[in-house]
Amino acid sequence: MVVVKSRALTPGQRFLTRVKTSVSRVNDPKRGLVRIKNRTNGHNCYGRITMRRRGGGHKRFLRSVDFRHGKKEVQAVVERIEYDPNRSANIALVKYFDGEKRYVLATEKMSEGSKVFSSKNAQAEYHDGMSLPLSLIPQGLFVNCVEFEPDGGGRFARSAGAAAQLLAVEGDKATLKMPSGEIRCVNSNCKATIGRVGNSEVGKRSLGKAGRNRWLGRRPRVRGVAMNPVDHPMGGGHGKTAGGGHPVSPWGQLSKGKLTRKRSKRSNFAIITTCKGRKLNRS
Repeated sequence: MVVVKSRALTPGQRFLTRVKTSVSRVNDPKRGLVRIKNRTNGHNCYGRITMRRRGGGHKRFLRSVDFRHGKKEVQAVVERIEYDPNRSANIALVKYFDGEKRYVLATEKMSEGSKVFSSKNAQAEYHDGMSLPLSLIPQGLFVNCVEFEPDGGGRFARSAGAAAQLLAVEGDKATLKMPSGEIRCVNSNCKATIGRVGNSEVGKRSLGKAGRNRWLGRRPRVRGVAMNPVDHPMGGGHGKTAGGGHPVSPWGQLSKGKLTRKRSKRSNFAIITTCKGRKLNRS
């Protein structure tokens, strides 16, 4: 993939950069695998805003992506790589030998005609797109779409360019180094897909104008120092002022440095080392 800069024929193209790919942007995705996305625009069931700066945006269809790779021992062929407006990664439309079609996450080396396979048995050779239990994957390989519980569907390493490295397998425990640097322990019977998620250059693009953000459903963000004192703790003053004190949210919560992870989170037992280098596993 190559990052391409546009000629500034219009003001919106002056800072626009795109990722040049061979992805098929089909206007009519596979029927039976899509449904209309109902949008709340950051409002809860009472109509109150629970997430700021959301609203508008282009109409989207939700693609039913198979994160479980539930069709086992049946080989499939990639028909095309498609753009998905609901995620940073691309998706692949695969056709199984029995005629069924599904969407799966597209890996970095996946292309039209590539083979996709899900199994619970060891293989003679390993290639991108193959979904296997962690106990059967050679140590040191990069994997994506990793399950947290057996047959629970992929939960980790699903965004564009993400991959977790399999460090070790001991009995029913597998140790993974997550994209954030966190070292986590999961059940070795959990499945994962070999390879790194594709479309890794998506972070290098530049939207070029505010209107493209509005198409994505993102509304403008107003700085706290530009507000009045009644609207924000950092508001008010004459001209530009630093506000005095640390950056905070409109409700007084520190914007930087505060740990937000719950101490009683269910998955804390599986973390050996956090991305900050702190050890959490007490076993």
